[in-house]
Amino acid sequence: MIRKVRYAAAAGALVIAGLLIYCLLFGKLFPYSPVIIGFVEHELQNTIVYIQKGTDYAGLKEIDQLTPHVEAFHELKFLHKPRIFIFKDNKDYHQRSLSQARFCAFYNGDLVISPWALKEAEKGEISLEIYLKHELSHSLIFQHTGLIRGFRYPHWLLEGIAMYSSNQMGTSWYPSKAETWSCIRNGNFLSPKYYKTRKEDQIRLDVERRITFIYSEFACIVDYLVEHYGRDKLISYMKGLISDGGHDKVFREIYGIEFDTCMEEFKEFVMQE
Repeated sequence: MIRKVRYAAAAGALVIAGLLIYCLLFGKLFPYSPVIIGFVEHELQNTIVYIQKGTDYAGLKEIDQLTPHVEAFHELKFLHKPRIFIFKDNKDYHQRSLSQARFCAFYNGDLVISPWALKEAEKGEISLEIYLKHELSHSLIFQHTGLIRGFRYPHWLLEGIAMYSSNQMGTSWYPSKAETWSCIRNGNFLSPKYYKTRKEDQIRLDVERRITFIYSEFACIVDYLVEHYGRDKLISYMKGLISDGGHDKVFREIYGIEFDTCMEEFKEFVMQE
């Protein structure tokens, strides 16, 4: 009986180990794998770019030049070269990416680029530079937070800073600042605290594209914080949350008011302009 239990435990351990290895090599955990299969590695001055075999891509130099701009805005340095994975196969991308979006940043700071993002960039539908600056903003913050704090970092602020620092409002499908303000005046607003929670779906937004409006709204909030309280406080706010997970406490210490009060002041300001 004891021998059978041991065999069962050993078999279970082998199955779990096999699943883990599969996830690391071919699944959602692949950026955490010490072995990268099916990609050609290009170590550059600022980044390490992995290109899936069979992909013809000539923009490595342009990608590598983006990280200094991201570091300058955030007043942070990458702790190690961010790894960027460029895919040629849609199915493989969906299998390995944490998101179905064009780009995805992992909590270890690695990021992936979908095949259709490259095609859209070639057609001029999106700016690869802007999108990569956006994702590198996430990557930089995640490198400094680590996995647990990165998961807890306010998602709205991650997107707001990424949108604002990359000047993404008014490009592609994202509404401009003026267009976003107009939507807010018409009664559309998602409280940042509701983002990525069950309450988010309960908020009705009468806008053309829900997610792009939300991202531009968060960028407008970041813009408001910069314009009314100064860029230095925004950077202190961003960095404070890297080491301290208590959002409301950090915000109160930096800005001297409650976060909810500030959001009400933001909406009032938009309505009066």
